[in-house]
Amino acid sequence: MSRVLWKVVWTASFVFCAVLPGTAQSGGASCDPQALDADSYALTTRGVAEVVLEERTSWWDGFLIGRHAAALDDLNSSATSVAEYALRLDDRNLLAYATLARQYVVVGEDAGDADRAWRTVLDNGGAVVWTATLYDIDAKSYFVVAFDRAALRVYRYGELAGPFEKKMGMPKFVGADRERFWRALGGCIDEAALPEAVIPWSEVREIKGGNWVLWFKLNRRVTIRSDNGKEKSVDEIKVNLHGATGTVDVYVSPDDRDPLNPNVRTIGMGPFDYNQRARYTIAKHVDPEGRIKLPKASRSAGW
Repeated sequence: MSRVLWKVVWTASFVFCAVLPGTAQSGGASCDPQALDADSYALTTRGVAEVVLEERTSWWDGFLIGRHAAALDDLNSSATSVAEYALRLDDRNLLAYATLARQYVVVGEDAGDADRAWRTVLDNGGAVVWTATLYDIDAKSYFVVAFDRAALRVYRYGELAGPFEKKMGMPKFVGADRERFWRALGGCIDEAALPEAVIPWSEVREIKGGNWVLWFKLNRRVTIRSDNGKEKSVDEIKVNLHGATGTVDVYVSPDDRDPLNPNVRTIGMGPFDYNQRARYTIAKHVDPEGRIKLPKASRSAGW
């Protein structure tokens, strides 16, 4: 798969190390920066942060169809390349595996590669983590959603990121210096962090797929609070896992009464394939017995 190369430069020696094949290491995957190659660890914390924080669009790009989708593609391909370089430097780096486990689902990488990354993360006590919007809780807040062997865990963004700024009412990603957050995004969540909900997989009865979201249907209600102070008790969590965007289909039909002004309508379609990859991959690794129901999904203009 062809991807955009990482564009963040640390130092000449850092980049030199990053582009050369690393020596394979033995032992289990780890989150411990003292046990990992320093450059590999930096790539999966500061490096991923710089990729996410890079400015790729301007105000004028709002007038260019597809510009924001292209920017997101660049972000995803760059983050994937960073994690792959990190793994070449040190194949014990759990943050690299967790980043790839998520990114391979996002970009549609070979399922075998994604499965190997997921197994490594979960077998070594880590989690595969996304930032997410939980629309039924607060559409203007971000959450951090972690999938580990035992449970689905939901954290407020601010719990892991600390104080953060907003733009047009929406959270902004914190800087590369907030290592606690970027470690969490790499599957290594601070044990002192307080989740809003810890839902054992035995309490998840169904994962329904949609165009824009996944619905996790639960056996009992959980109460989740957002950074904006909104709180709701739900037995179904509507989750938009950040990472992919949809498309806009344009339909033009002639107007017999005014041929020079045809009727134009647009329909926004969500990233259906991405959401299907996500739910089937999650279920495969957290529910090997197949207890959780996965009802058939269909494309439409709705959720």
